Amino acid sequence: MNEEEKVTPYQRVGGEPVVRAVVRRFYELMDTRPEAQAIRKMHPEDLSASEEKLYMFLTGWLGGPQLYAEKFGPPRLRASHLPFAIGGAERDQWLMCIRQAMEENIDDKPQLAALDKALSDLADFMRNQPD
Repeated sequence: MNEEEKVTPYQRVGGEPVVRAVVRRFYELMDTRPEAQAIRKMHPEDLSASEEKLYMFLTGWLGGPQLYAEKFGPPRLRASHLPFAIGGAERDQWLMCIRQAMEENIDDKPQLAALDKALSDLADFMRNQPD
């Protein structure tokens, strides 16, 4: 395995400061864009705990420290989101916000494209309502 293969997506995007910036911007967008109103309603008024959980999850998901798993155990994303009605519209709202947050904060375009694909697949997997 060469050195480039050992570099994780977490490292490629810029580590902790960039992941924090992406998550912060994601929640700013979700909180302020009228088009994201449906997913905003699924969250508590104070977004700080949600922001920290997403930061911890994304850090581990990207190959960084396994902060979420260390604190909460395996993510079990689909199960933890079952109480919320997630259809195509909610998926698309989430993707709109995360895409913009990533585009504004991640300079590595090939890595950005790979993350977009992976997060699109993940968001689609989270759907629990028919369209």
